[in-house]
Amino acid sequence: METGIEDLARPVEASAVLEMLPARPRLLALGEPTHGEETLLDLRNALFRQLVEQEGYRTVALESDCMRGLIVDAYVTSGEGALDDVMKRGFGHDWGSSRSNRELVRWMRAFNADRPADDHVRFAGMDGPLEITHAESPRQALTALHDHLAAYVDADLLPCTADTLDELLGADERWTDPAAMTDPSRSIGRTQSTRELRLLADDLVTLLKTQAPHLAAVSSPADRDRARLYARTAVGLLRYHSWMADTSPARMARLLATRDEMMAGNLLALAARGPVLVHAHNSHLQRDKSAMSMWGHSRVEWWSAGALVSTRLGDRYAYLATALGTMRHQGVDAPPPDTVEGILHALPDPQYVTDAARLACAARTIPAVPRVSPYFGYAPLDPSHLPRIDGVVYVRNVPHD
Repeated sequence: METGIEDLARPVEASAVLEMLPARPRLLALGEPTHGEETLLDLRNALFRQLVEQEGYRTVALESDCMRGLIVDAYVTSGEGALDDVMKRGFGHDWGSSRSNRELVRWMRAFNADRPADDHVRFAGMDGPLEITHAESPRQALTALHDHLAAYVDADLLPCTADTLDELLGADERWTDPAAMTDPSRSIGRTQSTRELRLLADDLVTLLKTQAPHLAAVSSPADRDRARLYARTAVGLLRYHSWMADTSPARMARLLATRDEMMAGNLLALAARGPVLVHAHNSHLQRDKSAMSMWGHSRVEWWSAGALVSTRLGDRYAYLATALGTMRHQGVDAPPPDTVEGILHALPDPQYVTDAARLACAARTIPAVPRVSPYFGYAPLDPSHLPRIDGVVYVRNVPHD
């Protein structure tokens, strides 16, 4: 089948990716249509390694807990900790058990070993401390922010003591109750103590901002970056817990939007530091609205982190979507020819990247219809999204690892 993309199928290499983009992106995002498949993560590793070694990208951000990510970053930059422990404690969503993620961390450490600190490749988690089953307590972020300010500013300016925060936070188990994800009455997000914490968090963040000239004189840039991370995370978690306690029809949409807003804040902060490579699910990186149905809710829509970041960065944000052909261990067989994946599957290459604009023209000619996935964990590409995607990486077959 002639689709017009045959001559644009290129190897998934750094040079091919950058040549198809209108400008060199400050933030280059690679999405995946399903989680946990080592084949896709191996491809990510190979591409990111080239972009670091050949093109000067110096931050790798994954869809993982931003607070836990500090553990990984300390390891890859200074060798702090043992790799086994770093993989166990440094990732959210159990991503540390992935062979490919382990290989990525090991390679980053080796890359940095003989380089000066200002040339290190850094690791970051782009996600909040959020899991499908629960959201973490804001204790770590809130107390770390308080500690940072207490170390540098006059005690009279602090809105509260560390003991007050500890008393209001209470036991962490109150925050992480899995039942609260589906039962708002089990959440403590709108109790009086949590409302007080939100006000104190706002005061601490304001103090961090109003003391910026003083803090710039007495603390390191790395310390200030971490303090801003603590501030974003504390405020975001408290907001997320508040929406967990909501009983309105907008509850799930608010939770999903709040999560992606936290992701966007982290990505924008990283991009301000230097060129960033990011890997996450397509739904978090696309410029179109994301949508899903879960826990008996009707279709829920929200703006993804990619959409929010793209609005701020313009063409300094680039998004490559990954599509796949077969994943037979999950019941995903060869795609129908009248889908985006079917068009891509007609080419024999096992893996390649192609221009999304040319693919969009081919999809309109057929015209392409959305592929229906028999596996809930895999989200096919929506043909209507192609005009707002910069490139498509295609993997013909994802075998069982």
